Amino acid sequence: MTALDIDRPDFLKDEEVAIFAQSVEKFLDGHAPPERVESWRRDGIVERAFWREAGAAGLLCPAVPEPYGGPGGDFRHEVVVMEAVARRQVSGFAAALHSSIVAPYIVHYGSEEQKRRWLPKMVSGDIVGAIAMTEPGAGSDLQGVRASARLDGNQYVINGQKTFISNGQLADLVVVVAKTDPAKGAKGTSLIVVETDTPGFRRGRNLDKIGMEAQDTSELFFDDVRVPTANLLGREEGMGFVQLMQQLPQERLTIGIGGVAVIERALEDTLAYVKERKVFGQRLIDFQNTQFKLAECKTEATVARVFVDRLVGLHLEGRLDAATASMAKYWVSDLECKIVDACLQLFGGYGYMNEYPIARMFRDSRVQRIYGGANEIMKVLIARTL
Repeated sequence: MTALDIDRPDFLKDEEVAIFAQSVEKFLDGHAPPERVESWRRDGIVERAFWREAGAAGLLCPAVPEPYGGPGGDFRHEVVVMEAVARRQVSGFAAALHSSIVAPYIVHYGSEEQKRRWLPKMVSGDIVGAIAMTEPGAGSDLQGVRASARLDGNQYVINGQKTFISNGQLADLVVVVAKTDPAKGAKGTSLIVVETDTPGFRRGRNLDKIGMEAQDTSELFFDDVRVPTANLLGREEGMGFVQLMQQLPQERLTIGIGGVAVIERALEDTLAYVKERKVFGQRLIDFQNTQFKLAECKTEATVARVFVDRLVGLHLEGRLDAATASMAKYWVSDLECKIVDACLQLFGGYGYMNEYPIARMFRDSRVQRIYGGANEIMKVLIARTL
């Protein structure tokens, strides 16, 4: 039972989904114990062996169709993995990025040959995926991307630099956002897959961050990287911006899903603490201030859970629009930071100690308001519907 007294939607209570959830939780309990996760934080990267273990257990790309090596599930199975990973604070394991963001570009826009070539290995964990959007001079404004892909015979020659790329050190396959025709602006943007053993591809630093220490967030460099034109996603050039806009709602929803899971974990840990911690001869929970603070947190968390579950249902029906997904991304990530901060305060000095999970939640949560499109951009997108 979580800290929230809410019945989840029927579509998440199907027996098959519930069995899958139990298997995911069992796998993470056995293969990602706290001491192993802590070693990933020290190393700044999740060991590749764990990706293969997760693939063998069915945690990767659960919605990939069976003809391409996947189990043929749907977005509900991805939600199960996202929530379990977030609640257990396995924050460096970017399964949501790999399965729910990168793989869909290949599923939806890849050729039959591309799907058969890459998807089975993404399912098994033999290939780790990344997507390269952000550049030193272009973040939320994807129209400002400067990386270029020049056509030369039956090859693209890619040049440019990307930064803040999750899975950057591990990635075997990168979906690169590049300009195939800079004169056309957004209509000259394409998505091209680069395998990282291609000459001219270089990994830069594994970036030092405030939180998410186990996540290998990196700089990537493309110096005359030559890939076949067959690596273009889609049947023609210039469709990259459209493809991004079609898939970004799911990415933004995943941020909301993970955010609510972290909120629930923060509340559970805090409730357990305040019921045991004594101050001035009383349990911390017996003080009215503590009760009021947690009452506020539980109320807001309940609203977030109901809202996000509703959006998951809309997405399963193919009815989730970009503006509503943006609401989930910005509002839940803001709320996540607010509630985690309030919970940390109730831990007092212990909340500032890294050995307590609430301290890691505090650090890790901050980036939620930035990646996937800064929250200010989400508000711009929502405002366009007014």
